[in-house]
Amino acid sequence: MADSPNCDLKSLSPLQLFERVTEQGEKVRALKAGKAPKDEIDAAVRMLLSLKLSYKTTTGQDYQAGLPPKDLVLINNGTAKEEDEDLVDPWNVQTSNAKGVDYDKLIVRFGSSKIDTDLINRIERATGQKPHHFLRRGIFFSHRDMDQVLDAYENKKPFYLYTGRGPSSQAMHVGHLIPFMFTKWLQEVFDVPLVIQLTDDEKYLWKDMTVEKAYEYARENAKDIIACGFDINKTFIFSDLDYLGTSAGFYKNIVKVQKHVTFNQVKGIFGFTDSDCIGKISFPAIQAAPSFSSSFPQIFNGKENIQCLIPCAIDQDPYFRMTRDVAPRIGQPKPALLHSVFFPALQGAQTKMSASDPNSSIFLTDTPKQIKTKINKHAFSGGRDTIEEHRKYGGNCDVDVSFMYLTFFLEDDDRLEQLKQAYTSGELLTGELKKVLIETMQPLVAAHQERRKQVTDEIVKQFMTPRKLAFEF
Repeated sequence: MADSPNCDLKSLSPLQLFERVTEQGEKVRALKAGKAPKDEIDAAVRMLLSLKLSYKTTTGQDYQAGLPPKDLVLINNGTAKEEDEDLVDPWNVQTSNAKGVDYDKLIVRFGSSKIDTDLINRIERATGQKPHHFLRRGIFFSHRDMDQVLDAYENKKPFYLYTGRGPSSQAMHVGHLIPFMFTKWLQEVFDVPLVIQLTDDEKYLWKDMTVEKAYEYARENAKDIIACGFDINKTFIFSDLDYLGTSAGFYKNIVKVQKHVTFNQVKGIFGFTDSDCIGKISFPAIQAAPSFSSSFPQIFNGKENIQCLIPCAIDQDPYFRMTRDVAPRIGQPKPALLHSVFFPALQGAQTKMSASDPNSSIFLTDTPKQIKTKINKHAFSGGRDTIEEHRKYGGNCDVDVSFMYLTFFLEDDDRLEQLKQAYTSGELLTGELKKVLIETMQPLVAAHQERRKQVTDEIVKQFMTPRKLAFEF
């Protein structure tokens, strides 16, 4: 019945229509790839054309893959926003501003708190360590209840870290490293347990892939995560498809969350429609469950009162706003969060990268030559049209992707400031700035590849085996 044309299209918002067209396009491709009967393919194509026509009638725009409607977009509270409003949800990031998303506005809209100098200084005092450059440079810029985590730490009360990865492809890109680099630092300076969720079930539900392929991607991605240098004695990595079948505590927490969130609530938070499969509707509870220590009885000895700290990109915040609302009603502490900015696509900061577009980012499998070619050919420039104009007026670091990437991966603050001043003054040309980025990224990716080669299937198995970690609870 979901494929019957025009059955409920008039009631759909522009963004919901956009999502329906996208889903139907994926279905047509899957049918063709699977050599389905011609009449079945033809029916799916007719449905796709009908959806595209409804989309154009409603929005006045032709459907373009990857570009949601600009005039009206559904934000996470279910209300319409105007054209200049950024679109940020767990699946889409869209802005018309070349500088990227306006994070100050996002803090207000999401109701989180800005990570200010006082909080950074407090983290430094608590840990005795210089704050990570992601903190110093505002890459992690927003938080929920980090002050409570520090209160607990200063009073010798335990907490743990939880982050994750949706394994949508075999190869991760450098942007995927950001939460893991920061989480590794947090684990080291606070000396706490870490759980890493691989949401292979989510990718099966949202993407055109088999369960087996999603699980395969999870294990391949685990190798890249392990290659970041996590301590096997303090880290548990798990696949949802695996762990849900072995942990009663995990499943009990999923059911508790599911009971306390209505269908209307998840529609409002995530923009789900009546045509979405029930797996999508129930999935947020699965991402919520690792926020509670009782989901990991082997690590926390059944204790339920240990607070969780979640470092993640801010597009994942809707999951945890829901979780924080439910937690007190099921007798659990609210998870705290640290939010990062989005890692920009090479083509500009208007969107985050797509693992399906090989030119949108530098992948962890890229060769030095590929890295050089991608940066030189695709990295959006903040430079002027001619050398003469650039020398006279200087470049714009706010929109230059090479400089943005250097703020993530060049750890030397003084060197970064020198580059900023030289580029802004016109002394440094775009090609020279790109050369600095190439020389930064090539050894970084090569070193990661070498570490990954050392990660055997046996090591992956050890990380992903439910077990006691090096902590007493």
